[in-house]
Amino acid sequence: FTGEALTEEMNIQLPENVIDGSARASVSVLGDILGRALKNLDGLLQMPYGCGEQNMALLAPNIYILEYLRNTQQLTPAIREKATNFLTSGYQRQLNYKDKDGAYSTFGAGPGNTWLTAFVLRSFSKAQSFIYIDPANIEASVTWLKSKQRKNGCFEQSGKLFHNIMKGGVSDEVTLSAYITAAFLEMNTSIDVSFLHWSQTATETSASLSVEISSYVLLAKLSASPTVEDLGYASRIVRWLTSQQNYYGGFSSTQDTVVALQALALYSTLVFSPEGSSTVTVQSPSGQLMFDVNQNNKLLYQEKQLQDVTGKYSLEVKGTACAAIQISLVYNIPTPADVTTLSVEVKPEADCTSKRPKLSLNLTSLYSGNESSTNMVILDIKMLSGFVPDPESLNMLKGALLVDRVEQKEDHVLVYIREVRGI
Repeated sequence: FTGEALTEEMNIQLPENVIDGSARASVSVLGDILGRALKNLDGLLQMPYGCGEQNMALLAPNIYILEYLRNTQQLTPAIREKATNFLTSGYQRQLNYKDKDGAYSTFGAGPGNTWLTAFVLRSFSKAQSFIYIDPANIEASVTWLKSKQRKNGCFEQSGKLFHNIMKGGVSDEVTLSAYITAAFLEMNTSIDVSFLHWSQTATETSASLSVEISSYVLLAKLSASPTVEDLGYASRIVRWLTSQQNYYGGFSSTQDTVVALQALALYSTLVFSPEGSSTVTVQSPSGQLMFDVNQNNKLLYQEKQLQDVTGKYSLEVKGTACAAIQISLVYNIPTPADVTTLSVEVKPEADCTSKRPKLSLNLTSLYSGNESSTNMVILDIKMLSGFVPDPESLNMLKGALLVDRVEQKEDHVLVYIREVRGI
C-alpha cells in the first residue's frame, strides 16, 4: 500500500508423466483478497450438496463475504441478491436435516449430531441479518445443545459425522466444547462454563488444521483494536492463508474455509481503502502481461492464458491498491496403476439384444487403509451420451446395504455410501 514495487519470482514445472498437450496455465488478478471467493459463491469447495454436512459448505462462507461487503459499502444490489438467494436456498435445504428436537444430522434421520448442530446454529444466527431465519429453529437448537452439556462443562459427542474432514480441528470432546461455547458467546447466549477448560495436543497435523489455527490466530490478533504493528504482523498470516486457497476461493474443508474467510473478511475490513490503484506485470519467458487494478474494477475477475506453461515467471505489483494474483496450472496424468487405499472397480455389461440397449454397471468399492472403515464415500457416475439411468435400478440401489442416499442431477448419479469397511 506504499506505492513501492513488490516483486516475486517463481518457477513452474510439470511432472514427468504429464500427458502431452494436456497442460495449460493462466494468471488471474483481483483487487480484493475475497474477490475469488465472491466469484464462486456457489462452489467454493466444488462438492455435491446432498447431505446436511455438505450443504453447509454452500451456506456458511457467504455470510462473512456479505458482512465484509456491507461493512466496506461494496455490497451492490446484484451481489446482495445473488448471495441472499444462495443463503435462502441453503437455509431451506438445511431444514430437511433437522429433527423435531432442533438437532441436525447428516441425512435428517438418526441421532442428532452435536458438531453439525452447533455449526448450523452459528451460521443461522449470523445469517439473520440478511435473510429471515425462524427464531423457533434457533431456539430449538440452543435447547438441544444445552441438554448435551455434561456436569463437567464439556459437551457430549452425539451422532455420527460421515465427512470428518469438514470438522477441521474439532475432533474431540474438548475442542467440540470450545466450538459450541464460542457459538453461544457469539450469540450472547448464557452457558455454564464454570468447569470448562481447554488443552492442546499435537498428535495430528494437516494442511486443513494449519489453515484453521492460523485463521483463529488472525482473528484473535485483529479482534481488539489492532495497532499498525498488529496489521503488519497480520499481513504475513494473510499472505500465507491466501496462498492456500484453491482455484474457487475456498480451502480444503468446510470448517477451515468458514474460519479463514471470516478472518480474511475481518482483515480486509480493517485495511480497506476506497482509493488507490495498482499495476500488475507478469513477465513470462516469451512475453509480458499487464493488469490494471483500481476502485472501479477491484471486484472484477481478470484472467489471461499463459503462453508458456513452464518456465521462470516474475510478478511485479506497483501502486497503492490491493492486488491478489494467482497462477493456475492444469494438466492430466495417466491413471495411476498403483492400488490406493480407496479404489473403485467398474465392470460394464452390455445388452444389445433388446429394443432399447442396456448397459449395466457393477461397481465394487475397496478400502485397504489403516482405519477399520472410511468416512462417507460419494460415487459420482456420469452417464454416457444418449443413456439415462433406469428408474427401477435406482430404486434398488437406494435399498442397498450402507447406501444412505441416491440422487440424480442432470447426467450424473450421485451415490452416498455411509462407509466402506476395510478388507
